[in-house]
Amino acid sequence: MKERTRAMLVLADGRAFSGWSLGADGEALGEVVFNTSMMGYQEVLTDPSYRGQVVTMTYPLIGNYGVNDEDLESARIYLAGFVVREDCPIPSNWRSRANLHQYLRRHGIVGIAGIDTRALTRHLREEGAQTGIVSTLDLEPKSLGRRAAAYPTLDGRDLVREVTCPAPYRWTETTWSLKAGARPPAGRDGGEYFVVAYDYGIKHNILRNLVRAGCRVEVVPAATPATSVLARNPDGIFLSNGPGDPAAVDYAISETKKLLGKKPIFGICLGHQILCLALGGKTYKLKYGHHGGNQPVMDLTTQKVEITAQNHGYAVDIDSMGGDVVCTHLNLKDQTVEGMVHRQLPVFSVQYHPEASPGPHDARYLFVRFVDLMARNKS
Repeated sequence: MKERTRAMLVLADGRAFSGWSLGADGEALGEVVFNTSMMGYQEVLTDPSYRGQVVTMTYPLIGNYGVNDEDLESARIYLAGFVVREDCPIPSNWRSRANLHQYLRRHGIVGIAGIDTRALTRHLREEGAQTGIVSTLDLEPKSLGRRAAAYPTLDGRDLVREVTCPAPYRWTETTWSLKAGARPPAGRDGGEYFVVAYDYGIKHNILRNLVRAGCRVEVVPAATPATSVLARNPDGIFLSNGPGDPAAVDYAISETKKLLGKKPIFGICLGHQILCLALGGKTYKLKYGHHGGNQPVMDLTTQKVEITAQNHGYAVDIDSMGGDVVCTHLNLKDQTVEGMVHRQLPVFSVQYHPEASPGPHDARYLFVRFVDLMARNKS
């Protein structure tokens, strides 16, 4: 077997891990976080919400079913770097078209394998998410640590501009089904409800679920003026997930303010945070964020507990929003806000990902709830 290239991961606080190169040679800088999903690494890789981050998978064996052309959440890989305990060089799956190393290399993504990801995860839990660097070029921990410490954090950075679409487009693909085969079938462009979706880094499976719920969907860039959206006369407006600090996306907040009370609005993840900021709320940085497919959330309106997929590093301070906003969903691990609804306006949002991908489907009902809201407010 060919000897693999050595690689180093060093955090801003100087903690260093030695392993071997995974994917492209070079260096990757970003905020180091961990994801607890046991599968769905291809969806994680292509989730635009990971822009600016180096993602560590806590599950020890990654790549065992390869990669394919169907399980993409966007057109490319957006994360900065990838960290695994063991990567599988010989995947076994009839849909596989390449192994993980080949896939990362083809997209120019620098990764590292062979490190103790349990130790790294424990360190991040205790010390908090922080900037780090993965390198195959410089293997000196002290110099790498200095560079990682000097790299900007996510606070105050607008990463949405780096992941949003350049122009509006229609989406017609629906969710995957076994009867239809491997590739999700093309949907119809004749859904009863017309939804304009702001792309802050939108995942494909959100769009698929909107179509599945009976929506005609047009996706627009993050900086699209509210007047342009309202001129399309949609039945509802969707605010998508995305990367970075929500408070830094000031143009999205200001345009959302202009949409309040005009049309029903549904927000997910960053869209939830932007909607809350537009309503006068505040957000704050979590110690190490929520990333994975096993977060317990209680729907306070039904007292039912959902196991949810999540990917966020910031949370909403519900107490900063006044009495017009009600917390509807609560994280049972740390009591952070996972959803809200406005008492007067037709708007609601959740912090987690009801479309999952990867993850459980406990919360898919929220897309139906959005359709019901549009039906009640349809002119």
